[in-house]
Amino acid sequence: MDDILKTNAICKYYKQFKALDDLTMHVPKGSIYGFVGRNGAGKTTLIRIICGLQHPTSGEFELYGIRNTNKAISESRRKMGAVIETPSIYPDMTAVDNLKQQYRILGLPDFDGLQELLKLVGLEHTGKKKVRNFSLGMRQRLGIAIALCGNPDFLVLDEPINGLDPQGIIEIRNLILKLNREQEITVLISSHILEELSKLATHYGFIDNGRMLCEMRAEELEASCQSCMRITVTDLQALTKILDHKNITYRIIDSRTAEIDTKLNITQLVQELSEETCEIISVKEQERSLESFYISLIENADHKGRQGETI
Repeated sequence: MDDILKTNAICKYYKQFKALDDLTMHVPKGSIYGFVGRNGAGKTTLIRIICGLQHPTSGEFELYGIRNTNKAISESRRKMGAVIETPSIYPDMTAVDNLKQQYRILGLPDFDGLQELLKLVGLEHTGKKKVRNFSLGMRQRLGIAIALCGNPDFLVLDEPINGLDPQGIIEIRNLILKLNREQEITVLISSHILEELSKLATHYGFIDNGRMLCEMRAEELEASCQSCMRITVTDLQALTKILDHKNITYRIIDSRTAEIDTKLNITQLVQELSEETCEIISVKEQERSLESFYISLIENADHKGRQGETI
């Protein structure tokens, strides 16, 4: 499958602060790509660069196969729509007038398709109601409608469900699925709400401190979250020493317990721990949540970083 968006080692500095750190990612055509990271991880910075609102300090990206250094990149951007941070809407205008204004900005010759667009996002019955009287969910859907003006086939949404009530979240989720499945629009969604993304995404990119921790398909993530081993021992330092030697990912739960991401030969582990004068108190296999998976990614990256500093 071709990638609509590819970034290669993008860095972005704000004076001494490094917002993006050699970030490389791939958004496949036809996918719903969940761009996952806590607030301040660098998600919005990357999106602003893709949309041409900022420039990378170093590195490059390709949109529809066109490099950002090529003058033709502006034409590539005409095939994408974006809602960054908050929708750009006029609160004292109706939904129809907001869309008409966007048509004019894009230089479209007429208002053909406007009513169909309102119907697509579920705002066809808003009539003369001013946008300032819309619910947050309605405003978000209008923002998506504005991003869809000009018939883009790549949609970028920055935290689209932030602040929405449960009904609003369902409406946005169903709209995104509809756009992807029926309109064949590729969607990049940045979010820190993992459980909601799991109901949408076909691909994931996990970012922290401006670095891409890993990219994977939804099936791979599901397999990674199926189960983990929780081991409690008499000497946690002895356990982590052995796990580090084996290069096994783990997460410390408390002073005696760690979660391990891969299945181990328990008999062999007992032997190795015995040599360190350590005993296993209990071993449990349990399901992992998306959240715990992401936390383990961050902690493992931090742990490797600390090891690198020590070396």
